[in-house]
Amino acid sequence: MKSSLPTSKSQRGALEIVTSALKQTGDVLLERLSGEKLVERKPGRANIVTNIDRLAEKKIVDILHAEYPEFGIVTEESEGFTSNSPYVWIIDPIDGTNNYTFGIPLFCTTVALAKGDVILLGVTYDPVRDELFYAEQGRGTFLNGKKVVVSQRPRLNDCLIGYDLGYRAEVGNAMFGITKSLWPGIHGFRIMGSAALGLAYVACGRFDLYFHAWLYPWDLAAGSLMVAEAGGLVTDWFCNPVSLDTQRIIASNRITHTEFVTLAEEYLSRCEGLE
Repeated sequence: MKSSLPTSKSQRGALEIVTSALKQTGDVLLERLSGEKLVERKPGRANIVTNIDRLAEKKIVDILHAEYPEFGIVTEESEGFTSNSPYVWIIDPIDGTNNYTFGIPLFCTTVALAKGDVILLGVTYDPVRDELFYAEQGRGTFLNGKKVVVSQRPRLNDCLIGYDLGYRAEVGNAMFGITKSLWPGIHGFRIMGSAALGLAYVACGRFDLYFHAWLYPWDLAAGSLMVAEAGGLVTDWFCNPVSLDTQRIIASNRITHTEFVTLAEEYLSRCEGLE
């Protein structure tokens, strides 16, 4: 089936362009992983940005803008580009900046292409493991070229669940409340430090479920498409469909979604008032 994605100025497909951009950026990140980083603090607890984030972002933006000069660009660390085009690139140059800054080899670079509110393409690259997760609308989800699907474990008791705390103390406390309400009725929890990888891990069956209380479009865009294309389900905390503006998400293998919401309902509701 021929891709419906737009062709670049060099006549290459969007997936090829993004893959090249992310692998080039991954080389930069690996080269600088053990080196000194200039760290700045952003609003929120432990919310930081480094000079490497900005370097990686510029590399991706330069490549995509050169190939698709008419497209808009939304990025985490800069203003990006506005455009009259319906197409928009959504970029996170390093998802897992805290991990990266402390030398923990669990981080990624992620890019999505949206047309209006619809995500057409999502790509996440983990340079440490050389793992490229990608999905195109209607074509499935792939890991290094091999098609993947969500897990089939039917009960939370057997499930491995990923989550992250976000950058606000009250949100983090609420997240701990959710884990307490579920423990020990699940196999285990993992705090990732990267929402994009958490979603990719649901898509390929490593996690049965991932949840978060405070995401931005660049955290969510690529991974939400991957989970859906792998047969999973992504909703807000009350099982409504997600959009690029959704902050509180649950991504699962679909089978365990309702059980999770039922067991964690009290704490999910408490978080609703946190802004």
